[in-house]
Amino acid sequence: MAKQKKQPDVMDQIVSLCKRRGFIFQSSEIYGGFSSCWDYGPLGSELKRNVKDAWWNAVVRNREDVVGIDCSILMHPRIWEASGHVEGFTDPLVDCKECKKRFRADDLDDPHHCPECGGELTEARQFNLMFKTFMGPVEDQAAVCYLRPETAQGIFANFENVATSARLKVPFGIAQIGKSFRNEITPGNFIFRTREFEQMEIEFFCKPGTDTEWYEHWKAERFQWYLDLGVNPDKLRQRDHAPDELAHYAKACVDVEYEFPFGWSELEGVANRTDYDLGRHQEYSGRDLQYFDDATRERYLPYVIEPSAGVDRSLLTFLVDAYDEVVTEEGKTERFLRLHPRLAPIKVAIFPLVRKDGMPEVAKQIFHDLKKRFPCFYDERGAVGRRYRRQDETGTPFCVTVDGQTLEDHTVTVRYRDSREQPRVAIADLAPFIAEQLAAATSARI
Repeated sequence: MAKQKKQPDVMDQIVSLCKRRGFIFQSSEIYGGFSSCWDYGPLGSELKRNVKDAWWNAVVRNREDVVGIDCSILMHPRIWEASGHVEGFTDPLVDCKECKKRFRADDLDDPHHCPECGGELTEARQFNLMFKTFMGPVEDQAAVCYLRPETAQGIFANFENVATSARLKVPFGIAQIGKSFRNEITPGNFIFRTREFEQMEIEFFCKPGTDTEWYEHWKAERFQWYLDLGVNPDKLRQRDHAPDELAHYAKACVDVEYEFPFGWSELEGVANRTDYDLGRHQEYSGRDLQYFDDATRERYLPYVIEPSAGVDRSLLTFLVDAYDEVVTEEGKTERFLRLHPRLAPIKVAIFPLVRKDGMPEVAKQIFHDLKKRFPCFYDERGAVGRRYRRQDETGTPFCVTVDGQTLEDHTVTVRYRDSREQPRVAIADLAPFIAEQLAAATSARI
């Protein structure tokens, strides 16, 4: 697939906004930063939690056939031998003999010359992406263990435990959100490719022969999830893997791709992993992992459909898709994050129009009442128009303003982020009004 040129202005604006408004910071910035590591600030941590909650609600709490799990990051090293990661989890690495920079060989158009300085490249060598560490006080081969490169294997290793304890019958799924670590050769594009990241994965176990049906089911479900959270359908697509692209364990695989400013890139993968993983763990552990079907009296290794998404990539998608710039009649550029209300870190901002005449006292009481139900923000500094623009830039869907009329009839204005409509609502009705608007929101446009 032809590579598309990055549009640095758009990504630079998003990175700048993320730092300025407290979404994402460069890790260890006061020490000059740490490559490909990022910290989530006050708004970013809320947004990240909302992304994970939206996923968990969709695939666990709103279904009857999926349960959750939370596995440890450090696991028995034999797990990674069984999964093939010790032997085969590698990328081809090349070095430039002139500028000494390193690249993934399969990312280069010219395998012989450096894309940065034109210097000669070394021969490609395989580089294992797992972070290696040691368990216990002695650093020898017997103490080697790894930071997990994916969350999936913990699910497979617990298949029998979960099925038995939760009294589940095939078909069923196990979902997990957790940290993974890959020593990427060429991380980049902000939080798109990093060495430490969070995954949202489901391993859905089904009877062989029904796997194609469930594969199609999860393809549709996972694509629709992004649409339901307001992602522009024109920038979202599914791309089936060609036979020569498929992983050795996969019968079929599709990528959900988004058109980022740096081009179409994978957002989530849905794979039919057959019975490869359970078969390998059965072989390496010596434990019989076959499922016994009470109804048919059959024993078999279930096939697995795996939807695997990245929390950070999903979050970046929502940020990029929500980012908008509007030039006013005066020639000023106003920036918006048109986030779906379910994802917005702050749901309601409360302002007094001015800092006098009892307005701040009323506004603060509204703030304290509303924050019991919604993530809220109180601001009384600066002109109200400037306060609106700050909230537009952080994605807040509603702003409540206490003004002179409030003191007369106990109503406030509720400003909608995108339409700029400002209906008046009685203070007594404000909480149910906001709750109703949030519940009714089916798109990012508020």
